[in-house]
Amino acid sequence: MSGTLSPALTFALGGFAALWLLLGIWAAGRGLAMQRRSAFAAAQTERLAGLIEASPYLPVVVRGDWRIESSERLGRWLGLERGPRNFDELRALNAGIEASEHEALRQAILGAQRGAKPFRMSLRPQGGSRTILVHGGPAPVAIGGSGSVLLWLDDATDSLTSQIALKAERDEAMAAFEALSGLIEVAPFPMWFRDPRLELALVNRAYVHAVEAKSAEVVIEQGIELLEPVAGVSAGEAAQAARTAGAAQLRTVPVTIAGERRIMRVVDVPLTPAGGKTIGVAGYAIDVQELESERGAHRRFAETQRELLDRMSAAVAQFGPDQGLVFANQPFRRMFDIDADTIAEMPAFARLLDAWRDAGRTPEVRDFPEWRQAHVDWFARAEASEEDWLLRDGTHLRVVAQPTPDGGLLLIAEDRTEQVQLAGARDTLLRVRTATFDNLFEAIAVFAPDGRLHLWNQRFRRLWGVDEPTLAAHPRVDVLMGGLADRLAKPNQISIVQEVIRAATLERTQRVGEIRFRDGRYFDFAAIPLPDGNALLIMLDVSDNRKMESALRERNDALEAADKVKTAFLSRMSYELRTPLTSIGGFGEMLQAGYAGKLSDGQQAYVDAIMDSVAVLGRQIDNVLDLAQGEAGTLVVERAPVDVVLLLRGALGQAKLLADAEGVELVGNLSATLGEVQGDSARLSRLVAGLLDNAVRYTAPTRKRGGRVLLHADGDAKGVDIIVSDNGPGMPEAVVAVTEGQQSGTQSGGIGLALARQLVAAHGGTMEVMSEKGQGTLVRVSLPRG
Repeated sequence: MSGTLSPALTFALGGFAALWLLLGIWAAGRGLAMQRRSAFAAAQTERLAGLIEASPYLPVVVRGDWRIESSERLGRWLGLERGPRNFDELRALNAGIEASEHEALRQAILGAQRGAKPFRMSLRPQGGSRTILVHGGPAPVAIGGSGSVLLWLDDATDSLTSQIALKAERDEAMAAFEALSGLIEVAPFPMWFRDPRLELALVNRAYVHAVEAKSAEVVIEQGIELLEPVAGVSAGEAAQAARTAGAAQLRTVPVTIAGERRIMRVVDVPLTPAGGKTIGVAGYAIDVQELESERGAHRRFAETQRELLDRMSAAVAQFGPDQGLVFANQPFRRMFDIDADTIAEMPAFARLLDAWRDAGRTPEVRDFPEWRQAHVDWFARAEASEEDWLLRDGTHLRVVAQPTPDGGLLLIAEDRTEQVQLAGARDTLLRVRTATFDNLFEAIAVFAPDGRLHLWNQRFRRLWGVDEPTLAAHPRVDVLMGGLADRLAKPNQISIVQEVIRAATLERTQRVGEIRFRDGRYFDFAAIPLPDGNALLIMLDVSDNRKMESALRERNDALEAADKVKTAFLSRMSYELRTPLTSIGGFGEMLQAGYAGKLSDGQQAYVDAIMDSVAVLGRQIDNVLDLAQGEAGTLVVERAPVDVVLLLRGALGQAKLLADAEGVELVGNLSATLGEVQGDSARLSRLVAGLLDNAVRYTAPTRKRGGRVLLHADGDAKGVDIIVSDNGPGMPEAVVAVTEGQQSGTQSGGIGLALARQLVAAHGGTMEVMSEKGQGTLVRVSLPRG
């Protein structure tokens, strides 16, 4: 048994060896599996570390003993030379976090360790502009064990800067929005906003006032529309049209605002963000009532202006900003031969210049294209241009081109041909005037308002003995006359000349005077104000007139003395004639009364003729006496009531015999309103009788048949009018002149009318004589009642 193994042992050894083999195989497989899991875990760990390293967040574990587990990135964020290993290393000189932030972080970590309280804070490392956001809380047990705190750090520098910028932009946008909202609210015209449903969502104060609502909330709640439907289109439909079109829509409609009908320009604007959907429609309404009224007024003004321009004598044309002709008045059309069809075509200015050149309505120039372009440039000038055009037919035009604010041109052309001709005639007249002045008999000088000598003629220069250079210096009147005083007989009279010139220039009054020169000549002078403010001094030599005046004065004195002798003679002769005439009349009356016995018919006729002649001669003597007293101013009339009708009938009766004898029809037309006047009955009777006698005598010789004398009389409360008219040949002018006191004489009838005028004047009345050759004579006598 010692040399061999028993089967049981062999079996046992074999089983043990198989078991060991199996264990080895299992261990080998187990090792391979663990190796694979370890490699996977390492790979996972490396991947997780890479993810953490690439993450913008940095995890930091602070253990209970204040040791720190983190990557080197924490040191770089904090500006440290290497990553910190404990909490105190987070703070360093000029690096890391400040002491206050370090202590605040410590307290926050303590709070998380003791109360599991998460926290959040920001850190600003020293020496940089970095901002780090810290999110902290208790760390899982698997990471740091009990009492550890997990910190997540985020470098928020860029995001915070962006956030600050965004906040600033947001604040700026909000401020702008608030300002815009405030502006919309205080806008003086209605504004509104419609939401996507096109319902009112926002209105301003002007809108609320326009619809007379209490508030904007009421307007929005009740949907009060400002605009009424126009042509079947409501305000909402108009907004829908704007949204559909994707562009602003403008319309002018009548709107009732605060009870007043106004014309409004309404604009609906769809609000669509860039590339987005329309969020609503905004609208506003501008009151254009005044604008439309002003447009209408401007249109009416333009029409009135054009009507006025058509009535002007100057030719006027208007060109628009495009240099086209838009208007031409009638004178312009005639001057440049333009018809209505041409104006309707609105031809360009340059084209019109070409046409005018062909028609000879432009001046002849060497380079017409250059001339035309220079005139087209009128449109671009800032100031007006003026030119004189001499046309080939001799017409002179004055052309003014005025640029208008809208870029157009106002062209005015005036035909000055007549003015040019008148200017030439004026120059000729001036030369004629100068020659006339120099050859006038009077000495003439013109002084300006400032007293300086302006014009003079040669007689003025020779009269005062002044040389031409002295006058050409235009001296003042005081200087000039001061040096001429020695020419006068009385030198102090020179002040009179100065005074009349001063009165004419300053006071604008005309004065005259007289001076005598040392050589004995006399001059009348006058200073006359002229319309242009100057004064004209005229000096006339009246030496010969003085001599003639002296002779005439002596003759007049002699005539007056002779007239007095004549008057005295007539008065004496009248008295002396009346004495024998009275005797003749007395004896005639005795014969008529039969004191000498009964007279035969022939004798009675002779006595009647004698008595008639005595009566006529008596009246003539009375007339001569009255005339002499009237000329002497000693005629006295009585004042007593006179029945005018009786007086005129008596005069008609006296004139009836002569009228019948001469074959003249005598007609009396006496009004019932004549009444009475205060006067001398005898003299008034002779007055009317004399007028009728003259009328009959003047009518009879030339009209053997059909001669007619009319006595017409009428009266009112103020007085009576007595008119004696005839259809005779008329009175000679010399006789009429006697009645008007223009001359004296003894023509037939003249003494009677002259006396009549004196008698009428003595009664406070007037007499008017009108005579026409071949037509007759009319004498009107007007006597007052009193």
